[in-house]
Amino acid sequence: MQEDSPVQNENTRDAAQTVQPQRAGRRNRLIVLGAAALVALGLGGVAVATTGPDHPAPAAVSLDAQNRAEAASRADRSARESSTPVAPSASPTASPSVASASPTPAKTATAKAKPKPKKTTKPTPAWVDPMPGAAVTSCYGQRWGTLHAGIDLALPSGTPIRAAAAGTVTQAGDASDGYGNSVFVDHGNGYLTHYAHQSRIAVTVGQKVKAGQVIGYEGATGDATGPHLHFEVHQGMWNQIDPAPFMRTRGVDLGC
Repeated sequence: MQEDSPVQNENTRDAAQTVQPQRAGRRNRLIVLGAAALVALGLGGVAVATTGPDHPAPAAVSLDAQNRAEAASRADRSARESSTPVAPSASPTASPSVASASPTPAKTATAKAKPKPKKTTKPTPAWVDPMPGAAVTSCYGQRWGTLHAGIDLALPSGTPIRAAAAGTVTQAGDASDGYGNSVFVDHGNGYLTHYAHQSRIAVTVGQKVKAGQVIGYEGATGDATGPHLHFEVHQGMWNQIDPAPFMRTRGVDLGC
């Protein structure tokens, strides 16, 4: 067997020594790359590597960049969803603001006017006070030794005197015997009323009057110490009776 020459052995050693540093360099690069990948994973990076001839290794993607991309995608999706028009409610209940399908007929310009309520006037009683609100200065009865045959009612001179009930004027003028200007009204039921001492007479003989109608004005004609109405009730001419109970039974209180 042929031995190797010293020159061949030295060349072989030199080649082995050259290969070993190359392998060591590749190994060191792999270690450095692995350490860098581990560091990247620890800091939030991701390194994705695929081996093989058909699958080239993709580039590393930062997790922080990926999170920002996802946040931007969600914000964009939220904006799109908020701008989407809201679908109308499926509730069958109609909104109050929606006009009714059947239009209400418009009111005609010539609406029928409501009839005004008729004014009801209170009917005048059959008998009334001949001078309402007057003060009583003397009642029916004996006075100064003689019969005072009526009731004296006093108010300022010129106060209207009213017929106590409906009837016909039988006398209108000076009745003598101190009565002064007087009016007699026959009420057609056997009773007459007498109104004395008037300053002015407002009716004539034969005139029909109603209850409450003005027949004259208060005065002091005849035997009178001051303006007043001397009011009498006759049951038949010159048959005087007390006017107070007679008028009271007919709804009028003369104050006596």
